[in-house]
Amino acid sequence: MALSFDETLIEVWRQALEAGAEAVELGGETFPVIRTPKRRLRQVDFQFEGRRIRGLEQNSEAKSRWAEMARGGNKVMQFLSDGGYVANVANGKITTYRRKAKDG
Repeated sequence: MALSFDETLIEVWRQALEAGAEAVELGGETFPVIRTPKRRLRQVDFQFEGRRIRGLEQNSEAKSRWAEMARGGNKVMQFLSDGGYVANVANGKITTYRRKAKDG
């Protein structure tokens, strides 16, 4: 059975941050976990139903509640797609963001 969008993001978080995997496996495909050059944050680019998504470990030095959680030792990953944040997973719990409709 295929994972839902939320389940997929939690699984990426689990493999990349909880398990410290060098690659994330989703539906028989493998996506490498790399480190960003400057901050050495874990990052994984993957696809869900043809949509390109990037999971990025939360920078604990940022000024946000998610960064505050990361400073406190929590494992937080932000997820981006189409130029914006779509969700984050902190300690296995997902928060999704609803994108505002563009004015037409």
